[in-house]
Amino acid sequence: MPVTVPTAPAAQIAGYDALGQAELVRRGEVTAAELVDWAIERIDRVNPTLNAVVTPLYEAARADAARSRPGPFAAPFAGVPFLVKDLAMDVEGAPFTAGSRFLRGYVSDHDSELVRRHRRAGLVIVGKTNTPEFGTVGTCEPLRHGPTRNPWDPGRSTSGSSGGSAAAVAAGLVPMAHANDLAGSIRYPASACGLFGLKPTRARTPKGPDFGDVAGGWACEHAITRSVRDSAALLDATAGAAPGDPYPAPPPARRFLDEVGADPGRLRIAFSPRTADGSPPHPDCLAALDDAARLCEELGHELVEAQPPALAATGDAVQKVLSAVLAWTVLMWERRFGREVAEGDLEPLNAAYLRSGRHLPAAEYLAAVQTLQAHARKVAQFFQGDDDDVQGRADPAPGLRTAGFDAWLTPTLSTPPAPIGEITSTEQDPLRAARNGARTHAFPAVLANLTGNPAMSVPLWWNADGLPIGVHFLGRFGDEATLLRLAGQLEQARPWAARRPRLHA
Repeated sequence: MPVTVPTAPAAQIAGYDALGQAELVRRGEVTAAELVDWAIERIDRVNPTLNAVVTPLYEAARADAARSRPGPFAAPFAGVPFLVKDLAMDVEGAPFTAGSRFLRGYVSDHDSELVRRHRRAGLVIVGKTNTPEFGTVGTCEPLRHGPTRNPWDPGRSTSGSSGGSAAAVAAGLVPMAHANDLAGSIRYPASACGLFGLKPTRARTPKGPDFGDVAGGWACEHAITRSVRDSAALLDATAGAAPGDPYPAPPPARRFLDEVGADPGRLRIAFSPRTADGSPPHPDCLAALDDAARLCEELGHELVEAQPPALAATGDAVQKVLSAVLAWTVLMWERRFGREVAEGDLEPLNAAYLRSGRHLPAAEYLAAVQTLQAHARKVAQFFQGDDDDVQGRADPAPGLRTAGFDAWLTPTLSTPPAPIGEITSTEQDPLRAARNGARTHAFPAVLANLTGNPAMSVPLWWNADGLPIGVHFLGRFGDEATLLRLAGQLEQARPWAARRPRLHA
């Protein structure tokens, strides 16, 4: 990203990625206070239409910016404005809603460990972003806050659950924003909003002090970014187990940022146009897949039509885990508040999930976990393959075996972004959101969550209506390095940062 201009107005700064903005501060060309004030101006101007930021934290942000220390040895993102998704992560002194009316009045009394690491990296938190209630649906239209609108077409969804963060970055309010992912919630909105979304390896980033893990490691914390290098540099700043974490991720061989721009070698990439149940996706998603496969071949990679064992047979187990997670979440808040959920506290879909999760025997939950762990071992074998099949292959990241596939390529979403209101439920039809969302999220992004593997959505293609259609790469366990090398190569071959949606600061 360019960093050669002198001080610039808010609209011009919005075109810089986070490292680019930090470089301007480091060189003394702008101040942290200016970056934060300009971000606040953009939010105030665009957010009334976008509805991405649900909790402004301007006063605290200005105080933090005033304490920022520029200079050659400053933190990597010193002075850069940042947004935190209003789900799972606490920001001291800020309301915490998780998109739910049940959490009305709750204010966090501490920073989560990841938020502390964000601050140590120099990021200035200017607000919190919208999320569906408890993150359980693939859109961002909670009854508590109303829908976040897609900057490429305000009549369409951002997908979810990190839809508020994705919309804010796509519209240029901030250069990157926190996001989390239990079943695709970083990658789906990255696709819908034309951004880069990396879901890291299980346990790569911490969830403490409140959680060791969530859903046996399904949930991961990271960010949605405009550039690949921002995602890598932020992961460098936040990765690593905290004291007391139940398990660590495999250590990287070197900085993640060093992987961006490094030669990935000749990768062997599986690809599949088939959804989890074998149904065909939208033609635009197939076109995006074909385009990405051709580009990868042009870059020298080997493309093989293949896919891991079908996830469709494990759908009942996946649903049991998700219902149990919702029931656990509500129970946690009931105990914290000292009161039970009342009628009207939850949206219809989550009320249905709660009824199911509360009546799920512990033995059934553990049986579901066992089923999915067995499936994860089959996926690992798909990537590992036959050790004799190594001809013409570049070495993957150090410590990983040299057979099978380096990545699996599919479309990220199975349809273009859905119209606002399509992935919602009613009291009369509480499962409508899940049913309609399944048509849009028919490729198994959740596979990365149940295996713990890293995965990413890359914005390489836009349809005739000007809507972004991302493609998804699932990587080997512990091997963000290969994904970041590939993403950097794709970004260089097909730059996307200059594209601007209809609604932009």
